[in-house]
Amino acid sequence: MNSTHLYARLTAALLACALANHAHAVPQQRVESKTSLRFDHFRDWPTMVAEMKELEKAFPTLFTVVEIGRSSLGLPIVVGILEQRATGSELDKPAMYIDGNIHGNEIQAAETVLYSAWYLLEHYGKNAAITELVDRSVFYFVPSANPDGRQNWFEKLNTSSSARTGQAPTDDDRDGVCDEDGPDDINGDGSIGQMWRRDPTGAYRPSELDANEMEFVAPTVKADGTILRGGWSMAGMEGIDNDGDGLVNEDSSGGYDLNRNWPADWHPDHVQNGAGDWPFSYPETRAIGAFIQTRPNIAAGQAYHNAGGMILRGPGAATRESEYPQADRAVYESIAATGELLLPGYKSMVIHSDLYPVRGGFVNWLAESLGIVSFTNELWTEKRIMQNGQSPSREQSKLWEEKLRFEETRTPLTNAVHPTHGEVLVGGGTKWSSRIPPSWMLEEECHRNFAFTMHHAGEMPRVHFGAASVKRLGPTLWQVDLEIVNDALIPSRTARAADKRIGLPDRLSLSVPDGVRVVASGFRNGRFDLGFNEQLDTPAVLDCERGVPSRGSLFARFLVEGAEGSPLQAKYTAQKATDCSSACALRETATK
Repeated sequence: MNSTHLYARLTAALLACALANHAHAVPQQRVESKTSLRFDHFRDWPTMVAEMKELEKAFPTLFTVVEIGRSSLGLPIVVGILEQRATGSELDKPAMYIDGNIHGNEIQAAETVLYSAWYLLEHYGKNAAITELVDRSVFYFVPSANPDGRQNWFEKLNTSSSARTGQAPTDDDRDGVCDEDGPDDINGDGSIGQMWRRDPTGAYRPSELDANEMEFVAPTVKADGTILRGGWSMAGMEGIDNDGDGLVNEDSSGGYDLNRNWPADWHPDHVQNGAGDWPFSYPETRAIGAFIQTRPNIAAGQAYHNAGGMILRGPGAATRESEYPQADRAVYESIAATGELLLPGYKSMVIHSDLYPVRGGFVNWLAESLGIVSFTNELWTEKRIMQNGQSPSREQSKLWEEKLRFEETRTPLTNAVHPTHGEVLVGGGTKWSSRIPPSWMLEEECHRNFAFTMHHAGEMPRVHFGAASVKRLGPTLWQVDLEIVNDALIPSRTARAADKRIGLPDRLSLSVPDGVRVVASGFRNGRFDLGFNEQLDTPAVLDCERGVPSRGSLFARFLVEGAEGSPLQAKYTAQKATDCSSACALRETATK
């Protein structure tokens, strides 16, 4: 097959995938919207905040937007609290915390958070599954944990990878001046591209097939011994040496990593680059940390980043693997396995072993310090280009840029004069060229990740009492057996929380009327355990350090002295589950 026919077949295949993507991106059924929000574009930070407040105005009984702090440059850090107050108070229901955009350039993360709040609100009362989930849960939405970085990415000269950092002035090159040598727009096109300079030993040359691409050239030895090379070499990203230290673009705005500034396994900057002076040393992490720590009902956590198509869990270092007991790992693996089905091209991974070490990371802090089952999703993968689960070939990527994106994210190579390098070629991908889905694929990317996160939320603890069993042991002595059931994957206390005594233990209490006395109590090792592990000090109240397990039951036995027919009231309380109660009486229950 010649190259022309191959190109034609690839073009047809790619266009077919695009049509399939478009069909999936537009829901077949739409509810009547109460807001003007759309998800076919990206928003700067003022627009994002305005649309959060539009949701609050449209759904005043369900959604509240609260400012919890200010960024290093004074932008508001906002959280949207979504709850149905008629079904219980905020802290009495299990909650899910969802944020995004802790790295400023990872912009679709904030769109996904906003979409999640919008979808729940617009479909509440119209979709049974959504309504049930909202009725029994609370959601906390922080669209951007780094509004300074996000706004910088939209407003300033950037690449797809810059403006990642927070924006507090930082002396990256340790010359006593902050942020004095950032990128410069050499060719005046409003974008920061790749520079190429003439170099007799250079290994690149303009491509013969596409003059706007550089291609690698292997050295060729002529008969006379002369070595032919490409004649061009990379000269870094577009910029000049603004501070005269011989380096280019080495001290741009900011220069640290807000996702290295959390207490769990925090290490100083010489060990973990970008960590800051101490945990919570930046106003963004400090504000979010304070908000989360005052809400012990948070049972699930989700952070959105980009890119690579990953569903990540901790730990961030191999030495911390023991911080994730087997029972907890089983919960993570089950939730993530469903995520791989909902998110084509995404892969479940462990941060330290499948990606790279991260010390002081956010989701690690949630899991290891607070006992919250938490994931990071790296949004968007180029495997979505051909819809076959594989990374695109060079030819497929070329088709993608030419036939689907119409070269809108690439600047042609143009000649320019650099004050140090002389003649240079400048061009290549713009800041929109990678890491970010095209706007016409944004809604599907938002929805699929939202769906995974709602699956996660749906597995927050669902605790209730099973049937009580009452047996007479003597004239006034009774054996009362109680079962507390958790229908969800996430236990009411993770094994990590139980092992390290994180938060308050669950509590089972049995209330009795005057004249009735609880004489002994304890937990049983299972439904068919004939005895129980007696707790001596407070027999009417049992602390349950390990909680109710994943899709399992907790069994307790009380020995009660009192008259037949006396009423009893059992209550189970948990920080990360809705409290439940059950009534019974001192009367033999029927046995099968």
